[in-house]
Amino acid sequence: MNVDDLLLHITTPATWRGALAARSLTPPSFVTDGFVHLSHAAQLPLPANRLYAGRDDLLLLVVDPRRIPADALHYEPGVPGDPASMRFPHLYAPLPVAAVTSVLPFRPGADGVFGVPATLPDPDDPAARVACFDRSVAERRAAVVVPLSHGVGVVDPRVRHSYEHNTLWFDGPLDAATVCADAERVLGGFAHRRAVFDTPPPADLDWEIDELRLLVRDPHGASVPTPSPDVVTATHDGVTRLWDHMWRLQLPDASDEVIEHLVRRERIIDAHVVVIDFVVPASEPTGVPLAGAQLRIDGATAAIEAVLTVPEARGRGLARAVVDAAIVRALEFGCDVVFLAAFADDWPRRWYERLGFVDVGARWEATRRSS
Repeated sequence: MNVDDLLLHITTPATWRGALAARSLTPPSFVTDGFVHLSHAAQLPLPANRLYAGRDDLLLLVVDPRRIPADALHYEPGVPGDPASMRFPHLYAPLPVAAVTSVLPFRPGADGVFGVPATLPDPDDPAARVACFDRSVAERRAAVVVPLSHGVGVVDPRVRHSYEHNTLWFDGPLDAATVCADAERVLGGFAHRRAVFDTPPPADLDWEIDELRLLVRDPHGASVPTPSPDVVTATHDGVTRLWDHMWRLQLPDASDEVIEHLVRRERIIDAHVVVIDFVVPASEPTGVPLAGAQLRIDGATAAIEAVLTVPEARGRGLARAVVDAAIVRALEFGCDVVFLAAFADDWPRRWYERLGFVDVGARWEATRRSS
């Protein structure tokens, strides 16, 4: 889709989270003006700088115009001071969250002025939407976001042992010296260094590097799964038992504090996107669930995370059951892009492909323990 055809809406994290719960957005302006204010990319700086000067806590919703009621969209003049010939898109209906294909943190530039974002993910480009999703969530849930010359750093001392909550996100190719310098500046108080790249990391970066393949469920080649009656949705406390059990198996030398941070971090994301945990319960009411998966929904895009099966229950199809349950729920919500990430050289990648996921790209993660 041509970027000029996209519709954009500025909102706050709390308003968007409420919209996700209600499955439609009715901002305060809908009550006062009778419509949802939208903009095209070239128009965006006008309302942004007029209404939100000094704000750095905003979100930009990317709306696919094909997913909203055409008869409710009207082009009308803006406010006095806007170019007289300019017409803004006004939606005289609630905005369906399933029409929002990407959600971007929206901040002014270094001069304090809002501009048009350098890139807007195309609704028809699953790879672009997937690449946007995880970084957007990382920035939105962070306690602190640190601008970098080639990306951002995210920091959250509440869960300082979580690598993914305390990391750098880099754009494009850059040199190892820049990576190391930014890591020391942003993560100097942590016991690890971690960076995520959208292109291969510098060849001379002497860190542990993993390639992750981004896999999207093929909406045309994969049939809709049939949910298993063995899978139920779980409360956070219910799924915590599974996470605690599995982290202790995977990190036998980790302290109780490290495990507690890895479990507690999952609560943080629920304030920003819809989070649904699926489990296969144990036969005993107080036991550890046998398998689990987490679904994260942000508009029309959804991610499947934390697919786990306890060792003694493997080989029984339980992982597929929880993944299928997550897919079905995402489709019910209106998500047309459902994705997950898998290590390039590990067997789950091929297993997910057999479930109907297709490879759309890669990202790289580099880590090391601090000296």
